[in-house]
This record gives sequence, C-alpha cells and structure tokens, in this order.
Amino acid sequence: MKIVACIKQTFDTEAKIAIGGDGQISDEGVNLIVNPYDEFAVEEAIRTKEKDGGEVVVVTVGGDKAQEALRYCLAMGADRAILVNDPALAKADSRAVAVTLAKLLSEKEAGFDIVFTGKEAVDDGAAQVPAQLAERLDLPLANVATALTISDGKATATREIDGGSEDIEFALPAMVGAQKGLNEVRYPSLPGIMKAKRKPLDVLSLADLGLGADDVAVKVEMVSAELPPARQAGQRLTGEVDEVVAKLVQLLKDEAKVI
Repeated sequence: MKIVACIKQTFDTEAKIAIGGDGQISDEGVNLIVNPYDEFAVEEAIRTKEKDGGEVVVVTVGGDKAQEALRYCLAMGADRAILVNDPALAKADSRAVAVTLAKLLSEKEAGFDIVFTGKEAVDDGAAQVPAQLAERLDLPLANVATALTISDGKATATREIDGGSEDIEFALPAMVGAQKGLNEVRYPSLPGIMKAKRKPLDVLSLADLGLGADDVAVKVEMVSAELPPARQAGQRLTGEVDEVVAKLVQLLKDEAKVI
C-alpha cells in the first residue's frame, strides 16, 4: 500500500502566545511541534503499513522549520517526507494548502491508497483542509475518525457526529481525518531518530508542482489578533448571611448585569 499522512507544524500547545506590534502572533522563542491531531494521523498511517505493508509518505506545506516536524515523523516510522516550501505560501490559508497538497498528491505522488490527516490544526481550528483536499482529489472522507479497519480494498470507520457516533464503510482510495482516540501515538525511539537522519526528505517549490503564486493566492487573511482581557480580581464578601446575600444580588445586578 502507498499511504500518505498530511501534517502541519504548529505552536506547542503549552506555548505562551504573544502578539507583536503589527497585530500578528509572534513565533519568537516559541517551540514548534507536529500538530497533535496529525500525530494520530501519522501513527495510524504507520500502523496500516505494519499491518498491510507498503510505505508511508509524510507531506506538509511550510517553511524551513517544518523539516523538523517531518524528521520527527520519520523517526516515528514513516519512510520518506516531502516539504513544499515557497515564498508565495508564507501566509497560506486553508484553500492554498489544499490546492498545493492536491497537486502534489494527484501528480507527484499519484497511486496512493489512503490519505490520513488530523481533523484540524490546533493553531487556527479551521478544520478546512481535510474536506477541501478530499473534494479536490475526489475522494470519500471519513473525518473525526476514532476507529478504522481496512480490509480487501475497503475501510470501515467510526466517526464522531453531533450527539453520538456513526459507522461508515467506503472503498479505497480514501481520506481519513484523525480524532483523539483513534490510536495511542508512539514516541520515536533512539534507533528511529538515528534512521530518520538518513531517510529521504524532498523539498519542492510551487514551480516543481506546476503552480504559480496566483494559484495559491490567499482568500482569507488574518488582519490582526488580540489576547483576551486579563481576568479581573475577584471580590470577597464578608458579614452576616443576609448582608452577604444582599451585596451579592446587588453586584450581580449592577456590575455583572446578569440579573
């Protein structure tokens, strides 16, 4: 089988977010990691290879630093990696990423059996790339998947829906968007880390894919961001019960304005 895992490099979920003077989120001094949901995708890709054979290709769109995320996935057990790095993708939105990945997978990496992604990225929470990519590749999509079984060219997945879950069956090739609970992600071993240094990691530009800046022009742009207001100090009410209740009601009415 040819198995593809699409990932994104994101801020560490424990990173302290800072807004620069230009109203944009600053990445200075911030630790970057593989998007947690994408780790489930990579893990499932590796497990599929271990069960059915084949190779796992990890792909991403990003800058030079994204190679670190790809090397991490190679250390987990992926076979090779591809980074699409181009100045025109510096502020890529979901559409631009989907366009780029679709071109890569339909031409450079054609012949895949299954594509794994995370259900969303934790930095923007847009959850747009899986659906847009599946549409462009004309593939069935089992998104927010918590269980997956592959056999005889078909797959059965359990996916979360509002108020419950559903089981769906679909033919390969297909896409699966990983949700927490799909598997337990492994940590790279020392031998895996050493092997990852020698595994292929190709860096492509838009021109290598036959795309230009107009093809990935941003349609959605973040103009500015701001942190939520600091939490105000609480008030401690003292006195007799009747007095405290009266003060509390007054504060809820006049200051909190909730009654």
